[in-house]
Amino acid sequence: MSTRIELGSVKIHRIVEQEGPFFEAMHFFPTMTKELLDENRGWLQPRFLDASDRLMLCIQSYIVQTPHHTIMIDSCVGNHKPRPTRSFWNMMNSDRYEKNLAASGFGVNDIDYVMCTHLHTDHVGWNTRLENGRWVPTFPKARYIFADRELAHWTKRHQDDPAACPWITDSVLPIVAANRVDIVKSAHAFNDLVTLIPTPGHTIDHYSVQVGKPGADAIITGDMIHSPLQARHPELGMMADYDSAQAGVSRRELFGRFCDTSTLICTAHFPSPSTARVVRWKDTFDFIDA
Repeated sequence: MSTRIELGSVKIHRIVEQEGPFFEAMHFFPTMTKELLDENRGWLQPRFLDASDRLMLCIQSYIVQTPHHTIMIDSCVGNHKPRPTRSFWNMMNSDRYEKNLAASGFGVNDIDYVMCTHLHTDHVGWNTRLENGRWVPTFPKARYIFADRELAHWTKRHQDDPAACPWITDSVLPIVAANRVDIVKSAHAFNDLVTLIPTPGHTIDHYSVQVGKPGADAIITGDMIHSPLQARHPELGMMADYDSAQAGVSRRELFGRFCDTSTLICTAHFPSPSTARVVRWKDTFDFIDA
């Protein structure tokens, strides 16, 4: 599946790797009460929640084409990666991602930059591929953009306990070793059409990406939000958050800035079409189809 969005001189493509129910909602949102889930089930089902209360999620990349660069934002799970705690990602061997990449008109040599909003397993996997027993950069011409504190945090975690973060071993450190990394601040202005916005909390130095010009722009959120439930309830943290309170602040700040505007919100994990506009809802936010 691939989708193309045009915003002025910028084109955005969705490259889907997987879509479906992955996690039980009460487990995914550890502080959520049964009452809160019951209150919201009516509008969440069936699009965002299946009949067994599992969240409907998409695993995908966004490719941003500007007049100057082709930029991949987040690189999904990847093939042949040992992920023993996640059976649906463990040692995946699928051609779906590469076929969807090709269906959107791209090959691995077309990517100029890979921006990783954060360094979790389902956002770095296609950074590398297995070649003759070695992990090598999947996109041979690309520079990979990592936030400085994010990379430092995960490098230290890996030094302390490599078994706790195998994705750093196979999908991050080989990029560093190949000298393909540009380390930036999470507020980095890449150029006049692409700017990083700090949205910490889900991880220590998570960033979102604003693309386009005012009036014809989009925010590619990464994991600052996983479900529209977190727009109505911004303080609702998820199981893998570094700091859920900080993540709630990031959601309130970002949505407060862009609600009731034409800015398109391109989410990492909402089911298709994954894009919406944010509007005010009581004292929080909601999404409307774009």
